[in-house]
This record gives sequence, structure tokens and C-alpha cells, in this order.
Amino acid sequence: MATSNSGAIAVDVKEITVITPSEATPSHVLPLSTLDSQLFLRFTIEYLLLYRPHHHHSRHHTAARLKHALARSLVPYYPLAGRLRPRPDSPSSWNLLSLQVPDVVLSSLPPLILQLTWLHDGSAALALAFNHCIIDGIGTANFLNSFADLASGRSRLSDLRPVPVWDRHLVPSLNAPTTARTTKTASHHHPEFLKVPDLWGFAARFDQEPLVPTSVVFDGKKISDMKNMALKYYGTCNSKSKSKSSYTGFEVCEREGEGIWGGPHHQEGGVLREWLRAGVRGGERRGGGGLGVGRAAEAVRRAKDAVGEEGYVREVVEAVGAGACPDMVGVLVVSQWSRLGLDRVDFGMGNPVSVGPLCTDRYCLILPVFGQRDAVRVVVALPRSAVARYEYLVRNPTS
Repeated sequence: MATSNSGAIAVDVKEITVITPSEATPSHVLPLSTLDSQLFLRFTIEYLLLYRPHHHHSRHHTAARLKHALARSLVPYYPLAGRLRPRPDSPSSWNLLSLQVPDVVLSSLPPLILQLTWLHDGSAALALAFNHCIIDGIGTANFLNSFADLASGRSRLSDLRPVPVWDRHLVPSLNAPTTARTTKTASHHHPEFLKVPDLWGFAARFDQEPLVPTSVVFDGKKISDMKNMALKYYGTCNSKSKSKSSYTGFEVCEREGEGIWGGPHHQEGGVLREWLRAGVRGGERRGGGGLGVGRAAEAVRRAKDAVGEEGYVREVVEAVGAGACPDMVGVLVVSQWSRLGLDRVDFGMGNPVSVGPLCTDRYCLILPVFGQRDAVRVVVALPRSAVARYEYLVRNPTS
């Protein structure tokens, strides 16, 4: 890499290689499930891992080791070596995609792209992009750790756990019939599918204002303090006794991002990424200061609990198959990366000193902090006019 006189960073591309599985893999078509094929899930999961210089390994040797390990990793994870294609029998080309294996022609973007970049001081930046239609966040974390274990020599291919599962038949397809019960379920029991009036012009702010990235670290003490605040609120509203462990760091940190979305009459929604996204709907805000930690953390906890209720997941799958789509007005999408093991992805260069997305977007990410196992880093991009308010609320959570 080199820096020009204008300050722009120039990247010298040395090699572009198509990596194929090191062993024979099934050659067939895998139809995507109802959930996989939704427009709101057609995005890439992008990681940027930064590693300190390790001069005892040459760059050539490290690159060769990564290529060899990737080829072996693609044997159990063979759909990542395929291509997404529209199904010819689909009413619309974007309704249902299929995955065809193998295909080594770069006529379309593959489900997995990896870029290794060397910096001037010998540091390494590893960027990866996964197609969310093929693999979710937990799956990518499992893949990365398996890939790293093979590259570092800590594991053999036969040792990899957990074994990837591609049983798409367990989820109904888009051809499943729509029923009146499904439509009613989506309307009355899952608020994430209900239309929310955009009383505050939420969407317009993202269209009209530039987004500014923000990054805030919550150490163990700050998280503990917020848990205590949440429990204090809960104690005034419920006679049941609760222990400090009743609220997680995710629940209280997720609240910190919600105080920026709206004025006193703005109706809110939140989206949590657990095993699926569950809707959270609160009441009207009290004044302009946003929700209190306790009230918001309790709403997050209830949404997480709802995901585990019998029949909940299937109801959501059926609703999506019937054409229901989450309403994104006033929604803050939060994804927790701090407990996926990304901070332990060691390719033989040590643990990454930084784990994060390629760029900060309007989606809120909770990331691990190097050397601080009890801390998290919260990153989100906000409309410029909301940044000062957000930073104030983070520093003054009782406001």
C-alpha cells in the first residue's frame, strides 16, 4: 500500500485467485428457503480483521498457507464455492435464487470473497464478505474459526466442529400456500410486520443527511452500572425479585442506540438478530430524552424471550413466506458480534487486534475489544444532526 500526495491510499493488487475446494464436492442445485430469499436479507456480511506484524513468517508463506487452508475449508462448506443463480421457473427473477456447485467463472460475485492486504509496517488486514443468503453471522464465525484452525495447523479437516448443516428443506419454500391464518398471525402477533407511521420523518433524515460513523467502548464497569440501572427500574415496576444476571450486556448496550431515533411522539420499533429477528415495539416516548435504560432493556429481554416460545419461529417463517416484510421505519437493527469468537480467529498471526465491519452503516454492531474480554465496542453511523445527541445520551444514560 502507498499514500499519494493527495492523501488517498493506493492499493497495489498483486494477485487475484479463484480458490476451489481441495476435494470433490456435490454438484447439485440447492434451492434457497423462504427466509434466505427475502430482499431484506440479501446483503453481504463483511468483516475486517487487523493483525500485528509477525516478521518470522514471510508474506508469501502466509498467503500460500491461507490459500491452502481455504481450499480445505471449502470442502465441508462447499456452497460457499458455488454461485447464486435466479431460478428460471420463478415468477420474478429476484423471488427465489438457487445455488449451483461447482462454478469457477467470475461472471457473478461468489458467496465468499477474501482479500489479504499487507500494510507498510508488516501488519495484515484481512477482509471477508459472505453472502447472507448462504450463511448467517453465527455460521460465518464457525467458518472463520475452522478456516483459521486449518491455516495455523491447530486442527485437521476431520477435526472441524460443528459440522455445517445445509438442510434448507426444514424451512418452508416460497411455493408454500398462503393461508388466512398466516396473514392473521403476521398482523396480530408479530409487530415487526405492522406498518409504523413515520411521524418524525425518520427515512428522510437518512436520505437527506450524510451519515457519520460513531464508535463507543463500554467497559465492564459501565455495563455493570447500566445493568444496575435497569434492575432499579424493574424493581419499581414489578414485585418479582431479579438477580443482576437477569439483564445481559447486549440488552443494556442495545438501549444506548435507541435514544437517538425520534421526538416525543415518534413510535418506535427495534430489530434484534438472535436466531431470527424479532420485533420490539414500545409506547410513546416520554419527552425528547428517549427511553430509560430499564424500560428499553426490559423490552429487549421480552423480545429475546419471545423467540424461544413454541411456534414463534415457524409463525415468522410462514408470515415471510406469505409475503410479509418487516417495516423498517424507526427500526434500529442491532447485531451482536462480541460473542461469536471473532476475537480468537488466529491464522498463525496471533489474535486480531481489531474486529469490525468494512464500513460503518446505519446498522448497529456490538464488537469485541482487544485485550478486554468484559468490554464491547458499539459502532453505528448516524445522520450528522443526531451525532451530538447520541454521544450526550451515551455519556448521560439517565437523561
